[in-house]
Amino acid sequence: MDVIPAIDILEGRCVRLYQGDYERSQVFSENPVDMAKQWVDQGATRLHLVDLDGAKAGKVVNIKAIEAIAAAVPVPIEIGGGLRDRTSVQQVFNLGVQWAILGTIAVEKPQLVQELCQEFPGKMIIGIDARDGRVATRGWLETSPVLATQLAVQMQELGAAAIIYTDIHRDGTLIGPNLAALRELAAKISIPIIASGGVSSVSDLLSLLGLEIQGVTGVIVGRALYTGDIALPEALRAIGPGRIQDIPPNLDSTFA
Repeated sequence: MDVIPAIDILEGRCVRLYQGDYERSQVFSENPVDMAKQWVDQGATRLHLVDLDGAKAGKVVNIKAIEAIAAAVPVPIEIGGGLRDRTSVQQVFNLGVQWAILGTIAVEKPQLVQELCQEFPGKMIIGIDARDGRVATRGWLETSPVLATQLAVQMQELGAAAIIYTDIHRDGTLIGPNLAALRELAAKISIPIIASGGVSSVSDLLSLLGLEIQGVTGVIVGRALYTGDIALPEALRAIGPGRIQDIPPNLDSTFA
C-alpha cells in the first residue's frame, strides 16, 4: 500500500487544517519544497499536494510552490485545489504534476470530468470529500446533497482513474480513519481508493492495510507525520514501500 505524505499549501506555506477549517490552520513549514524533499529523503514514493488558496479561489494560486516541488523531487505528484476547468488541469500538468485531483467539478460539471478523463486517460483522480456521507465542495465550504458513494459510482463510469476519499470530520483530528465508510465505498466501485483523514498511528495504517484486498490501495497521511505521531520510515516498513517507486509515472496511470 502506498503511504502518501500530504503537503497542503496556504499562502505559500506548508500547513494543516483542522476538519478543513481555514481559520484553524497550523503552519508546519515556511518552505513546502523543503518538506517535499524531507519526505522523499525518508522514502516517500509519491506526494499529495493541495493548493488550499486555489480551492477557495477556484483556480490554481500557488503556482511557484507547485512548480518548485515538482522540479525538486524525483517522485510523482498528485495535486488538488481549484482545478475547475481544462485550463487549470493543463496548467498543473505543465508544471510537472502527474495526476490532477478533481473535486468540485465532479459534482457541478460531470460532463467536463468525462471530457478530461478521455483527454488525459489515467491521470484524473476524483477527490470525494465527505461530511456525514455527503460531498463537500468549494474548498469544503459548501456541502452538496450528493452522496459520496453515488458520486464515486458515477465518476468510475466516466473514466476516473481512482478515488481519494476524505472524511472531513476526521481530517486533521488524529482520531483514526473511517473504516466503515471506506468499506461501503469499496463495495460500490472497482477502481482504486486512496484513504485520507484521521490517520494517527501505525496501527491505523495496519487497519487500512486490511482493506487493500477490497481496493484501498493507498493512504494519505498529513498531521500525524508533521507532529511525529507517525515516522514515515516506520510506516513504510509496516505496510510496504509503495507500489510505484521503480515505475516511470507515465506507465503507472492505473496505480498498478
